[in-house]
Amino acid sequence: MFGKTDLLETLSRDLARARRKRDVLTSDVTVLTAQIADLEVQLSAENERRERERAANQIEDVKKHLRDLYLAFAPAIAGIQEGTEKAAAIVPEAREFTDLLQIVAAEVAKATDGLLGDLDGRIDALRAGIATPEQLQSLGGSAELQQDNDRELLGLPEWLAQRKAKSAADRCCAAAA
Repeated sequence: MFGKTDLLETLSRDLARARRKRDVLTSDVTVLTAQIADLEVQLSAENERRERERAANQIEDVKKHLRDLYLAFAPAIAGIQEGTEKAAAIVPEAREFTDLLQIVAAEVAKATDGLLGDLDGRIDALRAGIATPEQLQSLGGSAELQQDNDRELLGLPEWLAQRKAKSAADRCCAAAA
């Protein structure tokens, strides 16, 4: 009987020790699960931040390219205006073209400023974490940049409209021949 008691005590001690180990392991698993969940949240947040920053940088590149094109456009229009002013001494109708160039330059400047402002707003929203790249793709343009169907197009001078119609008719006749 003495041996059986020792065996029962040993088995009870071993069982108690195994349960304590199990409880410690269960506690460790719970802690590790919480740590894993926290790390997954951090990883996801960092991936989202990097994606937003990548999208913001892409928009910055588009904005820079647009600004560079506009800065090349403005002197070109000024040069054309200078040339048409000289041509006005020979062809008086060229003054109308100069006026049209001024209108075009003003419209392009207005639209470019609006677009650059809209791009800045989207960059700010991305960097502030307010918007995601997917949300920005689904947004429409700013109200200034959206054209209504009933908006009138720039009026061409009569002499330019006539030349345009004549060249279209010439192309049509040439194609038929």
